[in-house]
Amino acid sequence: MRRTDTWSTYTKEQMQELEALASDYKSFLDAGKTERECVKETIRLAEQSGYISLEQVRESGKTLVPGDKVYAVCMNKMIALFLIGNEPLEKGMRILGAHIDSPRLDIKQNPLYEDTGMAYLDTHYYGGIKKYQWVTIPLALHGVVAKKDGEIVEISVGENADDPVVFVSDLLIHLAGEQMEKKARVVIEGENLDILVGSRPMKNEDEQSAVSTASSADSDAKAEKTAEGKDETEKKAEKDAVKANILQILKEKYGIEEDDFLSAEIEVVPAGKARDCGLDRSMIMAYGQDDRVCAYTSLIAQLQTETQDKTCCCLLVDKEEIGSVGATSMQSRFFENTAAELMDCAGQYSELKLRRCLGNCRMLSSDVSAAYDPLFAGYFEKKNAAYFGKGLVLNKFTGARGKSGSNDANAEYVARIRGIFDRQDVAFQTAELGKVDVGGGGTIAYISALYGMEVIDSGVAVLNMHAPMEVTSKADVYEAVRGYQAFLQEA
Repeated sequence: MRRTDTWSTYTKEQMQELEALASDYKSFLDAGKTERECVKETIRLAEQSGYISLEQVRESGKTLVPGDKVYAVCMNKMIALFLIGNEPLEKGMRILGAHIDSPRLDIKQNPLYEDTGMAYLDTHYYGGIKKYQWVTIPLALHGVVAKKDGEIVEISVGENADDPVVFVSDLLIHLAGEQMEKKARVVIEGENLDILVGSRPMKNEDEQSAVSTASSADSDAKAEKTAEGKDETEKKAEKDAVKANILQILKEKYGIEEDDFLSAEIEVVPAGKARDCGLDRSMIMAYGQDDRVCAYTSLIAQLQTETQDKTCCCLLVDKEEIGSVGATSMQSRFFENTAAELMDCAGQYSELKLRRCLGNCRMLSSDVSAAYDPLFAGYFEKKNAAYFGKGLVLNKFTGARGKSGSNDANAEYVARIRGIFDRQDVAFQTAELGKVDVGGGGTIAYISALYGMEVIDSGVAVLNMHAPMEVTSKADVYEAVRGYQAFLQEA
């Protein structure tokens, strides 16, 4: 199959568009390092483009008509945008579906402890990672703390130039002889991915005792005096003085206590901004491009699309990296329920029409593909690999081994998508995820296909997938927007 070298085809105007898109995309990545932040930024961009909340429409009693733009949110981690088309909704929708969660470290519910004068936050990794890649790099904390009184406190530490960062330590090479003999998957154990957050003890003994008491020390119990004249509370305060200092900092900056970790969602992600990569600035290096590169390009395609015959939808979901389970995942009923609400607000709802709508949809499961890496050529099959700068990638199937866990798009639908891309001069390529029996992966495609809709995986090729820093080609990002726009216009 012939693949197009996209860079050689662009006009000066297209190159300007490409660079402007890349700049905006990097800003989106910086603003959305968690799924909550992605939803917040998506709402901001959508409202700038005239979208309003579906809940607001429902409460006002307004009837949706062609050209209306609405969005719905699930638990601040999942969002669907709809541009109402001219045809009845039972005729189906054109859907761009991507996920906005990425591999990371999550802070546990009882995380803070001190050991030999160093304070740590205990973590549990999320998604498929190579654990050794997460040590000795600057990390940031992003998330929310939900307090018992209903207040939600947003946390973001490590992104501003004057912010501190945190990190996971590693054994120095001078003592690592035994460690270096281990297999890569156990060089760093999951329980050792604890974040070092402090080493300075609190100086004032009165403050130290007060913070230690506030952080669940048994202040009501009367401790016996030791031989040195110190009671058990004072000894505890001295022992955990670094932890107490961290708690004091959290109290002063965010108004939170140690027990508030119980109802917190704090994610540990690589610190720093998305950057141009390569001396020729042809690539983008950043955290979370799986799958925010497809989420952003899908969103931009949706926002730039005018009213079509069919309703257009951009669906951004959570929890894909852990199997699409839970209330904010593709396997939840959020999309189905939202489609029902949409039809009701348009005066078109019935259970049968809803089923027809879902079955008549056509979807691009917008998820990344593995870019061919010549340094690891033995893991790819060259004829069926995705290459940088060759355009949007179509994966007819994903899965592992014998296509296990895959949606396998039918030939007629692949032909339809090919025709659309050719008519609109979109550069695209086809690929599989590495050699047969080497590995595999999955997307949300098979879940959407359960409704009977046509689905195929379509996304951007990525180097270093699931690493703290992933790399994409600016040309492929540009072609993704063009391809997604073509799909919303013609599919």
